[in-house]
Amino acid sequence: MKNQIQVLVFDLAGTVINEDNIVYKTMYQTGLQHGMSLTFEEVLMYGAGKEKKTAFQDLIELKQANLNADILFQSFKNKLSIAYEKIDIKSFIRKSKLHELKKNYTIVFNTGYDKTTATKLLKKLGWEHKTEYDLLVCSNDVIQGRPNPDMILFAMQHLQINDPSTILKAGDTQIDILEGKNAFCGITVGVLTGAQTKEELLAVNPDYILESLEDLDQIFSN
Repeated sequence: MKNQIQVLVFDLAGTVINEDNIVYKTMYQTGLQHGMSLTFEEVLMYGAGKEKKTAFQDLIELKQANLNADILFQSFKNKLSIAYEKIDIKSFIRKSKLHELKKNYTIVFNTGYDKTTATKLLKKLGWEHKTEYDLLVCSNDVIQGRPNPDMILFAMQHLQINDPSTILKAGDTQIDILEGKNAFCGITVGVLTGAQTKEELLAVNPDYILESLEDLDQIFSN
């Protein structure tokens, strides 16, 4: 199966981009500021890997709170935009490693972020389309977010790929892995650089669990 892989689909936050969980910290702060009683662990459990408006809807339902997800989501986006202007964005994979991978594979980034946010992050890293990656697919490119396979199906259509078994999907959350399985990707990979633990990732049976994307060679060299 690994010899058939042609496309690498990587989640962004927690998988490719090291942003110190600022997304989930901002979601947590937004919820508290709007009077929601919740823990950071609940934000990770119900928000990790999801499109963020959907995550707020799920948290509101969990807490049976009389709140509007649209209002929370807009407040969150405003706070996150300010936070991203201040923090130093780093990556969990070297630019040179991406260049090495791109010699043999098509690289797709997909994310629960909207296009504006994702593009801003990649620009802060100094990464460019066609140089470090081939395609960016965001939550607002599709109707249904993870764990639905829509973002991977969108990438397949854009890249004119008919066989999902040629795709490896890697991410730091259960939602990422389930997205890959729901798209019938050939390989699903969990990485331990982000929101969830090895035990949490094992619960959804990825084909591999790696410390980070830097360790992808462990899959292809065996």
